[in-house]
Amino acid sequence: MGGVFSEEQEAGDGSSAKGLSYAEERGEKIRMATKGQEGKGLWVSVDRVEYVVGASGPPDRPHQFVYFVTIHNDSPRAVTIVGRKWVVTNAQGHRLVIEGDGVVGQFPRLAPGEQFHYNSYHLVDSDSEAEGAYLGKDEKGEGLVVRIPAFRLDLPMA
Repeated sequence: MGGVFSEEQEAGDGSSAKGLSYAEERGEKIRMATKGQEGKGLWVSVDRVEYVVGASGPPDRPHQFVYFVTIHNDSPRAVTIVGRKWVVTNAQGHRLVIEGDGVVGQFPRLAPGEQFHYNSYHLVDSDSEAEGAYLGKDEKGEGLVVRIPAFRLDLPMA
């Protein structure tokens, strides 16, 4: 999975991040069970987002948010997640696009009815919104895309 922008930054999970600057997730805990767009029975829920107090990040993105995601396979076919793309837009409208192979270093295969749970994080400079998509293949090799629903990354009040 390659990026399309010329500037590159290292993302929090070690994948490449293409774009300008960004701000991701906000302060207080945000609880949600937001269902993403269904594609062939595959969907995503953002289960929880938490601001990490005291976490250190680079000076241009000092705020860390941890997010917990579940990928659900309610289709009749096995699906393998082969890539991901995140778009994080900060309060100033700057976007950071993060693309990479797999999910947290894995290529999860989900049989019908299975789920894949994981957590990772975004580093941001201001209030932001994150959204994206997972790229997958079913057992016939057909590609599919499933949307990651947008969620807020709002910094806690001082």
